[in-house]
Amino acid sequence: MKLWDKGISIDNKIEQFTVGNDREIDIHIAKYDVIASKAHAKMLQSIGILTSEELEQLLEGLEVLAQQIEEGTFEIDAQFEDVHSKIEFELTKSLGEVGKKIHTARSRNDQVLVACHLYYKENLQVVQSKVKTLFDTLLDLAETHKDKLLPGYTHLQVAMPSSFGLWFSAYAELMIDDVYLLNAALKTVDQNPLGSAAGYGSSFPIDRELTTKEMDFATLKYNVVAAQMGRGKNERTIAAALGSLANTLSRFAMDVCLYMSQNFGFVTFPDELTTGSSIMPHKKNPDVFELIRGKCNKIQALQTEMVLITNNLPSGYHRDFQLLKENMIAAFEELKDILDIFNYAIQQVIVKDIDLNDDKYKYLFTVDNINTLVVEGQSFREAYQKIGGQVQDGTYIPDTSKQHTHIGSIHNLSLDRIKAKFPN
Repeated sequence: MKLWDKGISIDNKIEQFTVGNDREIDIHIAKYDVIASKAHAKMLQSIGILTSEELEQLLEGLEVLAQQIEEGTFEIDAQFEDVHSKIEFELTKSLGEVGKKIHTARSRNDQVLVACHLYYKENLQVVQSKVKTLFDTLLDLAETHKDKLLPGYTHLQVAMPSSFGLWFSAYAELMIDDVYLLNAALKTVDQNPLGSAAGYGSSFPIDRELTTKEMDFATLKYNVVAAQMGRGKNERTIAAALGSLANTLSRFAMDVCLYMSQNFGFVTFPDELTTGSSIMPHKKNPDVFELIRGKCNKIQALQTEMVLITNNLPSGYHRDFQLLKENMIAAFEELKDILDIFNYAIQQVIVKDIDLNDDKYKYLFTVDNINTLVVEGQSFREAYQKIGGQVQDGTYIPDTSKQHTHIGSIHNLSLDRIKAKFPN
C-alpha cells in the first residue's frame, strides 16, 4: 500500500529501513492530512477535476476518518507505509474510483509538508497558550510574595537583596522573549505549501489561493521550489524557538532544585509533590523539577539535530527530511506536558521565611549601605572604602531599611507593565 507503487516488489529489509517508524509518528499528523485533503478536494472540484457529487462523497469519507482520528480509533496498519497511503486506501475502499482521484495534482511530498505546517501552526499556538497560563501564575506568585526577601547571588556568593516577587516575575518576563520567538516561528509556518507537489508544481491549473483560504493560512508560499526548501528550515526555526523556551524553564527548574536544598532552604513543596529515597528516610527530592530540567535540556539539543540533518542539502526533496518529523513532534508533545506540570507544581510552592540574622547574609546590604552614604554626600569611592573597611575589621552592621524605588526593582516590580507587554 504505497502511493508510489508501480507494481514492483521492494526488498523487505530496504522497505523496513526506509519506512522506519513513520506509522507511529504519523498518528500525530493524521488530523492535518485530512484537513489538507478536504481543502485539496474542494480545489479539484473548483477546477473541474471532480464533480460536485464526487466532492461530496470525498468530504463525507474524509469526515468519517476525521471522527475516527478524534476518537482515537484510527490506526495505521503495518501494511501501510504512512498515514497518507492509509487515508487514500480508506477512501478508495469506501468510494471506489472516486477515492483514487484525491491524489490528483499533488505529491506525497507536499502532503507531508502541508500536514506538518498545519501541525506546527496549531501546536505553536497551543504552546503559546500554555506559556500564557504559566506566565499568569508567576505574576500572581510575584504579587503574593512581593515583600518576601530572597538573597541575590552572583558567582553563587551572597550578593544583594532580592525578593521572591522579583524572582517569579523575572522568569515571567523572560518568557515574553520566548513568545516573540514562537511568534516568529508561527509566521514562518503560516504559509501554505500545498501545490508544490514534488517540488516543482503541477501542470494542472490548480488554485493554490483557494486551498490557502480553506486551510486558514495567512499567506501562500508562492514559489514551489521555496515551498519544498522550507522543509528543514521550518524545523530549524521552530527548534530554536522551542529551545529558547526550554532554556528558560530549565534554568527556572534549576533554581527550584537549588532553593529546595537544605543549604539554601528558600522554598519547599507539599510531600505529595516530591519523592523519597529507597535507603534515606529523610529525603524529599524535587524529581519533577529535575526531570523538567533534563527534558528541557534535551529539547535545547533539537536545533543542532535539525541543522545537521539538513545542512548543505541541495534544493529539491531528499529522504533525509523524513528524519525531521519524529523528534520535532516529540519535542512539541514533551514541551506541552512540561508546561502543564510546571504550572501545576509551582502553584503549590511554599515560600519560606529567611532569617536575616544568619551570618551568611550579614553582607547582603553592603551596596545599599554604600549608596546611603553617597546620598548623604560622600563620593562613591569614599563610601565603598568606608564600608569595605568595616567589613574587613568586623565592625560592619547592616542597615536593612534602604528602599529600591526604580522601575523593575524589589520595591517597584511593575507587574502591571510586564503583564501588558505579553504579546496578544
